[in-house]
Amino acid sequence: MRREPERVIVADWPVPAHVGTLMTTRDGGVSEQPFHSLNVGMAVGDDPAAVAHNRRIVAGIIGARPVYLRQVHGARVVELGKAGLQPDDTIDADAAFTTEPGIACAIQVADCLPVLFADVQGRAVGAAHAGWRGLAAGVLERTAQAVCTAAACEPSALVAWLGPCIGPQAFEVGADVLEAFGHPLAGSQRFISAPRADGSPAWRADLAGLARDRLARIGLPPAGGGGGGWCTVEDASRFFSFRRDRRMGRSGRMVALVWLRRH
Repeated sequence: MRREPERVIVADWPVPAHVGTLMTTRDGGVSEQPFHSLNVGMAVGDDPAAVAHNRRIVAGIIGARPVYLRQVHGARVVELGKAGLQPDDTIDADAAFTTEPGIACAIQVADCLPVLFADVQGRAVGAAHAGWRGLAAGVLERTAQAVCTAAACEPSALVAWLGPCIGPQAFEVGADVLEAFGHPLAGSQRFISAPRADGSPAWRADLAGLARDRLARIGLPPAGGGGGGWCTVEDASRFFSFRRDRRMGRSGRMVALVWLRRH
């Protein structure tokens, strides 16, 4: 990974130069505590004027128009651009793709995993919001298929980048999550048994690892993309975290973006 500058993360992946990426951290905006300072989430209790300002900051950095989704922890994928630009926060979906330069697929996160996609020729890009529900429902597979169709390529010609998310040491889950992915995974490297103090069953889940497994099963090269090496819960100075910050009642949102630059 390389950081340009310290306040943002840029994917280091094998795609053409006209494919742009950016992942914000919590720094560089105008929101006040507890949303300090680059919160892009409109539905988290922050001042709407501050959030709008922060979104303009992000748009200015990337030189493209981010299209934000109303994320619902599902697996719906929408195309951006062909039917005209959609207003922010009016599309119920958890993934988007585009072939149109100047439009950025934008995924908001605060523990869930953002996954960016591009084909190696840079003909289409996409982005997915992968919490455990969406991941189990197939949001990554559906996004990859949409990008493949748009780029007229096979999955082997895609690369995917995994951004910051809750890490396996912090992601305690119950039997409902385990069941969503299939009981045979119990005791695997993706679900480590970690009973609670009262003896009730619980597991530590590797969200990024589960995503990598699903991407590999649909044919993405093992070395494609990168990322997944951060924990949003553990690094409070850089990242918002819903699970960590919920004891304060509110948490901001970061955004991961991918777009095609205009030639």
